[in-house]
Amino acid sequence: MLTMDQRVHFITLSAADLDAARAFYRGGLGWTPLLDVPGEIIFFQVAPGLVLGLYDTAHFVADMHGTPADGKLGGLTLSHNVATRAEVDAVVQQAVDAGGTLIKSPQRADFGGYHGHVADPNGVVWEICHNPGWRVDESGQVHLGPVE
Repeated sequence: MLTMDQRVHFITLSAADLDAARAFYRGGLGWTPLLDVPGEIIFFQVAPGLVLGLYDTAHFVADMHGTPADGKLGGLTLSHNVATRAEVDAVVQQAVDAGGTLIKSPQRADFGGYHGHVADPNGVVWEICHNPGWRVDESGQVHLGPVE
């Protein structure tokens, strides 16, 4: 039986205001686009082999052959891990300064780490996190929990 490889290459999100998304990610956070098609979509490479796409909602809905309601986001958080608690504070503040909305101020997390949440101008929620048990080994394998 053929099986699908366990990996994701693109994460594409609907953006009701693509210009606000562009200003937030490019101007505010300083990210460099992989491809930027004004009025349609902007792509950012966010990891080896992984791209984040922000797709204008009208184009997103048309591509899905759906209705405008199909372009709404919900129940989704993207996480960005940093090395220290101070970096969590700094990145959360940078995102707020770039036009993001503070959802949860940085604070101790139940898992023993430290995190805060910020929404971009289109409502995409980012968790900025220091997780002392998070690591990626030389092969690219993610490990969660205490360092062995």
